Amino acid sequence: MKNVNLKVNGVSVTVPEGTRILDAAVKAGFKVPTLCYMKDLCNESSCRICVVEIKNNRKLMTACSTVVAEGMEVFTNTPKVRASRKITLELMLSNHHKECLSCVRSGKCELQALATEYGCDASKYDGAMNSYDVDDVTEYLVRDNNKCILCRRCVAACNTIQTVGVIDAGNRGFATRIASPFDKTLKEVPCVACGQCINVCPTGALREKDSVKDVEKLLADPSKTVIVGTAPAVRAALGEEFGYPIGTDVEGKMVAALKAIGFNKVFDVNMTADMTIMEEGTEFISRLNDPNATLPMITSCSPGWIRFIEYNYPDQLAHLSSCKSPQQMFGAIMKTYYPQKLGIDPKDMAVVTVMPCIAKKFELTRDDQAAAKVPDIDVSITTRELARMIKNYGIDFKALDPKTQFDDPIGIGSTAGLLFGATGGVMEAALRTVAETVTGEKLENVDFKAVRGVKGIKEASVTLNGKQINIAVASGLSNARKIMDDIKAGKSKYHFIEIMCCPGGCVNGGGQPIVDAATRNLVDVRSARAKVLYGKDKKSDLRKSHDNPVVKTLYSEYFGEPNSHKAHEILHTSYVKRERY
Repeated sequence: MKNVNLKVNGVSVTVPEGTRILDAAVKAGFKVPTLCYMKDLCNESSCRICVVEIKNNRKLMTACSTVVAEGMEVFTNTPKVRASRKITLELMLSNHHKECLSCVRSGKCELQALATEYGCDASKYDGAMNSYDVDDVTEYLVRDNNKCILCRRCVAACNTIQTVGVIDAGNRGFATRIASPFDKTLKEVPCVACGQCINVCPTGALREKDSVKDVEKLLADPSKTVIVGTAPAVRAALGEEFGYPIGTDVEGKMVAALKAIGFNKVFDVNMTADMTIMEEGTEFISRLNDPNATLPMITSCSPGWIRFIEYNYPDQLAHLSSCKSPQQMFGAIMKTYYPQKLGIDPKDMAVVTVMPCIAKKFELTRDDQAAAKVPDIDVSITTRELARMIKNYGIDFKALDPKTQFDDPIGIGSTAGLLFGATGGVMEAALRTVAETVTGEKLENVDFKAVRGVKGIKEASVTLNGKQINIAVASGLSNARKIMDDIKAGKSKYHFIEIMCCPGGCVNGGGQPIVDAATRNLVDVRSARAKVLYGKDKKSDLRKSHDNPVVKTLYSEYFGEPNSHKAHEILHTSYVKRERY
């Protein structure tokens, strides 16, 4: 590939042919703002915020879509450029419900930040404004088009990255708005609750359904023993809400904050991720040895993925493992085994989870999620909601003890379970247990690096007792669709498949801290967060689910063995065929 030489604000820079002006400017040391463009997502050129001047060109050009040319001279901050951006921002604000003080995105809103940076007058173009009903009928997501700036990032995330396709731009001109087909609510369309639209939205037009008040109500009830469990990926991202760099492990401080909030016990969902491996691994071995069993077997721990297959491939549900997700297994054990240990009625036990995911808010409402005739999980909140609680409670997060430990006994989880937070982690954890179970020999190396990394589809093969097992890992629903199309066509060569709804896995879940486009364009957020999990795993003495002493106790005292009748009653679930419309 040829190189191209150009100047940006007088600074000489050399970039590969085909590079956008936006990227050339970054290399030269200059920031060009964007509101529609986001790396690996979309390049709509619709917001016009990234306009720049090019020598000998009368028109301002969009830096996100204009490709560099040899000898080009670009100016990113001239009076003409800055004036154009300011006018565009003020026009956006003229049709924007400016409720900044009460908006959940205040302080992390890209529109707000740019309006401040450019000294905008929010009332300069007061006049006609669109007014829309807020769509808040789902259990997990709120859509408020009154704050939408029509950047179309959410559309790209839904249609291109996830291939779900339940939102798009409708109407024309001033009446344009983001809508679902036939103006249905999100509850009436095959939305999978992944929340990737929230993660890319630059404003407060999309947000998770807030469940903080539900948690506070439980904490205020003296008749309730309130347990909280945290997912693996939360500790790898929560610190970002308090100024820590992306990729900072804040596990101890997170536990300390939850104890300060007032939960009776703070447990680690890693433990039930280990239980998932015991149940799922045993199920896989059983299918592998049964010539009539359905293969490939596909993991079932991602609720967004489960909704996707139920809507789009209802005839392929037999491929799913019957295991509940780690969240639901956590709740099931908290409402069955644990109340017996404490000598209390399950109805007096309340279980809260902190998840990187908004689909978990829906998952707890599914059928087959009430092992003790009461819901397995009472409330699920996101990483973002936990951060808001910590701030609202006046807790100085940075001053908390970083060595605070989870409570016993359910606070012990292997780092195999911890890897569930990254794409490929479920497969790696499963292989560690399945390999030792099938061969009866201890693994000399438990690292299955072929399934690591953020690539959309990863493939590998392992040999167990002379038999080659073909595996695949997919994250992001566009990649899941490729896998499922091959299965449906009878072309799949795999025996075992992990699918995670969100690109990169749970570290990039729809409930994780918002990262603005300028940062996402420069930092591999998914890899940085996943590095926390792999780093902890490398240093751990407990790296295999079947070695977890709590897991051993649960089977010896309560379940008997993996996939026993009792385990199926409590830890397994069923699926439904969903109508798309």
